[in-house]
Amino acid sequence: MKKIKRPSLKADLLLLLTAAIWGLAFVAQRAGMEHIGPFYFNGIRFALGAAIVLPLAFRKRRKTLCDIEGKRKFTVSKGLMAGSILFAGASLQQIGLVYTSAGNAGFVTGLYIVIVPLIGLFTHRSIGRGTWTSALLAVTGMFLLSTSGSSRMAAGDLVVFGGAIFWAFHIHLISGFVKRIEALLLAAIQFIVCAVLSLITALLIEKISLTSLKMAAVPILYGGFISVGIAYTLQIVAQKKTNPSHAAVVMSFEAVFALIGGWLMLGEKVTPRGIFGCLLMFTAIILSGIGKSRERKISI
Repeated sequence: MKKIKRPSLKADLLLLLTAAIWGLAFVAQRAGMEHIGPFYFNGIRFALGAAIVLPLAFRKRRKTLCDIEGKRKFTVSKGLMAGSILFAGASLQQIGLVYTSAGNAGFVTGLYIVIVPLIGLFTHRSIGRGTWTSALLAVTGMFLLSTSGSSRMAAGDLVVFGGAIFWAFHIHLISGFVKRIEALLLAAIQFIVCAVLSLITALLIEKISLTSLKMAAVPILYGGFISVGIAYTLQIVAQKKTNPSHAAVVMSFEAVFALIGGWLMLGEKVTPRGIFGCLLMFTAIILSGIGKSRERKISI
């Protein structure tokens, strides 16, 4: 009989806070694209995120097994893998935001809550009916939250969907890695990898200007210090205590916060359909939590 750890309410609250930060980040990312290229934007913000997390990771380094040579190599290799996936997902999302609306981008990105369980099937994970029901409700809710409300996907939507696939893989990778790697160290390595790859790409294909960087300073500071430095780290810490499918449903609540952020900061109208979408998202989270509790009661 395999003993399954008791769920952590703290982990779910951290994931919900992560979703709130990411939801508001859509506003910042959209504003930043008016002055700066997507790779330049991501390169700077992930570098800022790494600058926050790296000192904290070094402080905890002596308390981990990463000082052992074999463990250190394992940590670096997995950090490189996570950072590369993160780079792909963040890049496609940022590029897509140039060619589609923030509402559509939020909806399409949130489709990772369906992709995560599908990936789980190929990795021999058992996916309960509650998870599938939660995913369906959440996707429906995000569609209603979409500002356009259109089921037709434009070129930008397809690019963002490609990013959603990488976000789903990233969630699975983090769930597996955090069991063997110190969370802050993993976060720091993946931020550095994503920042370096983004800046190299920016130097090759984008115009680098200090003037444009200054004009996009506020969105970049939020995206770097808050969205990357805090939210991505919270995601890694929280996923130690929950399964990837449940984590995906909770984090998909970012669409609700994106709606709130657009209403408060951009003056976007909140429609009755959007409110109903919020209710569906909240129901999805509740059902996912109930399903997780039932799964823990099953002896393996």
